[in-house]
Amino acid sequence: MTAPAPARLESATTGRPDRSGVRSTSVRILAMVGGVGALVLLFGISVAFGVREVTVGEIWGALSGTSDGIAEAAVLKRIPRTVLAMVVGAALALSGAGMQAVTRNPVADPGILGISTGASLAVVTGIVMFGMSDPYWYIAVAIAGAFVTAVFVYTVGSMGFGGATPLKLALSGAATAAALTCLISAVVLPRVDAMQKFQHWQVGGVGGADWHRIGVVAPFLLAGALLMLACARGMNSLSLGDDVATALGANVFRVRLVTGIAAVVLAGAATAIAGPIAFVGLLVPHACRAVAGADYRWLLPSSALAGAALLVFADVVGRLVVRPSEIDVGVVTALIGAPVFIWIVRRQRVRAL
Repeated sequence: MTAPAPARLESATTGRPDRSGVRSTSVRILAMVGGVGALVLLFGISVAFGVREVTVGEIWGALSGTSDGIAEAAVLKRIPRTVLAMVVGAALALSGAGMQAVTRNPVADPGILGISTGASLAVVTGIVMFGMSDPYWYIAVAIAGAFVTAVFVYTVGSMGFGGATPLKLALSGAATAAALTCLISAVVLPRVDAMQKFQHWQVGGVGGADWHRIGVVAPFLLAGALLMLACARGMNSLSLGDDVATALGANVFRVRLVTGIAAVVLAGAATAIAGPIAFVGLLVPHACRAVAGADYRWLLPSSALAGAALLVFADVVGRLVVRPSEIDVGVVTALIGAPVFIWIVRRQRVRAL
């Protein structure tokens, strides 16, 4: 009756959960290399295509300062935009993977749990009410708003019988996001100038990217990513259950706390710089599990890579489908993510929620 236990413990002590999602190292490495290649290709496509298409020669000329003014302006504008899409996509994917690990909730995501909306409300309130203009303050208040929202949603979702079940967390997050969205409208609507300024930001986009904004947000995203990666082994233990993780020597509270902090920092900083972009944190970890398996030491870096690629792809699609206009990247990810969200919920057969 107890024979399977040692095998499970052995896999946990090595940081490899004993699940069907485990993949061989060679497959994982091959997938990572392929992901890097796809990201490089998408980077080139993003720089080359837009309202005006530019050739490889024009891209090189723009970088060396020998191309015509129009091509140079297009390239120099698209490069920081693409870089911002990459770092924001990676941050949101890591945040979603961390939230799913901490809550053991397959539908956890900064947008679904209302955390991105809380960060948005904090930024909008700071700008409209207090005249904030420093990007550092944007990020600081966004992270603070994300923290408050995360604590509130988890507290509400933990009430009642069964504790913080995935369904209760998703419902409390959705209700909180709806309420915070109404508050954002109440803050912004009386101010016509603010409404025009935040019309596109509230949808989520990377169109206003520049190197200064990237430089401001990069330290926060790097710190959050490093914290998240440092908790990968602890997340593997959590996936086996709190009792088993404790028996193996893991500090369950500390792993949850540090992972949660990292997830909130990543989501808050990404929202402050690009607006609330939905479903990246939901889509990417689920897709990566098919290749990387359930081992978070592989799942986290592969999610960061895939998240960067997804947001660059969504930005390119948004720029090309309605040229010379464009669709905000948040709209594209929502159109992709909403059907996948429904599929994930149906796959769990609701009883597991």
